Amino acid sequence: MILELDCGNSFIKWRVLGPNRATAFVEGVVGSDVALIESLEATPGLSLTRCRLVSVRASEETAKLVEALEGAFGVAVSCAVSAREMAGVRNGYEDFERLGLDRWLAMLGGFKLAAGACLVLDFGTAATADFIAIDGEHLGGFICPGMPLMRSQLRTHTRKIRYGDDAAEQALVRLSPGRTTVEAVERGCTLMLRGFVLTQLELARSYWGDDFTVFLTGGDADLVLEVVPQARLVPDLVFVGLAMACPLS
Repeated sequence: MILELDCGNSFIKWRVLGPNRATAFVEGVVGSDVALIESLEATPGLSLTRCRLVSVRASEETAKLVEALEGAFGVAVSCAVSAREMAGVRNGYEDFERLGLDRWLAMLGGFKLAAGACLVLDFGTAATADFIAIDGEHLGGFICPGMPLMRSQLRTHTRKIRYGDDAAEQALVRLSPGRTTVEAVERGCTLMLRGFVLTQLELARSYWGDDFTVFLTGGDADLVLEVVPQARLVPDLVFVGLAMACPLS
């Protein structure tokens, strides 16, 4: 069994591939290294042989997690690293090592699945867009605050904005103008994300007409699916790229 980890700024997304490596034996999302180890240790029938991960955390934090995994399960851990070019995709950043590894892997996965030009939209703590041409050239991308950051900023800097996750979820049942603060905030932030998507689609069409594939990934991707129904929703797109960057025999 292979353990795969996507270590983001806020959460660790994990899954364990079964013997056939085609489907996940078990998966989850946790908020800390300790919670990850506890979740894995509580999984019946778990027998890890290898581990691969991508991390956007500081190197010291990542090294601590690797040490904990090796100590708890006795597995070798492979970590994805930056590259100027891989699997036909050429990193478009002037300093390729500055491109976030999660974005890089999502691009690798998207280009493989599309077999052509693609727009990769990822909605996590931040919302990102990346443009990959038909020849694999990464044209660059955009980054803006995602839903978690927008909520956090409004709650932090506006004293009267206080509400819980249940209220936030209920507020998104519809997108009419809000009649409460939670409705106004949640719906307003969602519309901002959707506006971001529409702008990226317009730019992609200026490059490639209609001959490109749109990928949506990340925890809040479902919030924008309605405005881009032709998109492919691939929640595990980063893991597709991780398997390419860290192949395990």
